[in-house]
Amino acid sequence: MTAVPALSLPMTGEQTFDTHALAGTAYVLYFYPKDNTPGCTVEGSDFRDQHAAFAAAGVKVFGASRDSLKSHENFKAKMSFPFELVSDPDETLCEAFGVMKMKNMYGKQVRGVERSTFVIDAKGQIVREWRGVKVPGHVSEVLAFVQAMK
Repeated sequence: MTAVPALSLPMTGEQTFDTHALAGTAYVLYFYPKDNTPGCTVEGSDFRDQHAAFAAAGVKVFGASRDSLKSHENFKAKMSFPFELVSDPDETLCEAFGVMKMKNMYGKQVRGVERSTFVIDAKGQIVREWRGVKVPGHVSEVLAFVQAMK
């Protein structure tokens, strides 16, 4: 298991994503490439639709991408997400979790966020990670894992 580094970043709802302040809380942190894109919208909607089940399991959900806080606020409002989105334009959080990858887009190599999900336990340890996530069925798999964690 790997400990989550001490990080503090702005997130929606005029809140701060602070790994130190989250001590004692289990949470899911999912990284996605970009607000308002098809796959990211579906993934966020799946987390939204299963949010009550995550809450019942005592687990918070946070989304993170390199988008601005303003973009996140608009995306969150448009999609009615009941969880906060972390803004990481400097890639601090992305680098800490190693989710920046070279990807092929339209035949060109571009550096971007690899869709990834991490489950962090109440002790601040990463207890499960998924990298190169395919959206269909993913949120259900994460939920099953956190429900079995209790």
